[in-house]
Amino acid sequence: MSRYRGPKTKLERRENMYLSLKQKNKFEKRPYIPGEAKNRRTRRLTGYGEQLREKQKVKRMYGLQEKQFHSYFLSAAKSKGITGDILLQILERRLDNTLFRVGFAPTRASGRQLVSHGHILVNGKKMNIPSYQVSKGDTITVREKGRKIPVIIETIENASKATLPSWLQLNSDEFKGVVLELPSREDITTPINDNLIIELYSK
Repeated sequence: MSRYRGPKTKLERRENMYLSLKQKNKFEKRPYIPGEAKNRRTRRLTGYGEQLREKQKVKRMYGLQEKQFHSYFLSAAKSKGITGDILLQILERRLDNTLFRVGFAPTRASGRQLVSHGHILVNGKKMNIPSYQVSKGDTITVREKGRKIPVIIETIENASKATLPSWLQLNSDEFKGVVLELPSREDITTPINDNLIIELYSK
């Protein structure tokens, strides 16, 4: 299946929440499911429906296709520890997500573009794989040519005034971010019920 290229706000309305898919939050203007009237009561989902919706929400949040998302689940299930926590950590450790979290990109999709276009260095080496898993101690920097991109300048300026996740550190003057620790469940502010995803894939 190809990557969805339609309106991002439509996906957020489908999941009934803001997923940081766009730099500006337009979900609040039309916070109801596409195709349904504004004041119409939302249909109650079945157990399977709830599981499927939660999986779709997280996939869309991180911009993943089914094959890759399922692969992450299988990897988490084989690892020692709580499957849900490990799955979320794998998702958070993606380089495109890390750029979004540290303040180099306004959205995960923008972070993916920065990586694909060769603007990012990891430990001094060019990295063009958005799914790269960052590790504790990794240093992430924007290459010289990328430091002139207006959206990067604006996003870093905003991030320098905001509170970052505890696992990341930003040096805005040097366009540098450092992975202090591996991300934990507590670092994810978006409500995610990973148990529903585990139940769905365990059938």
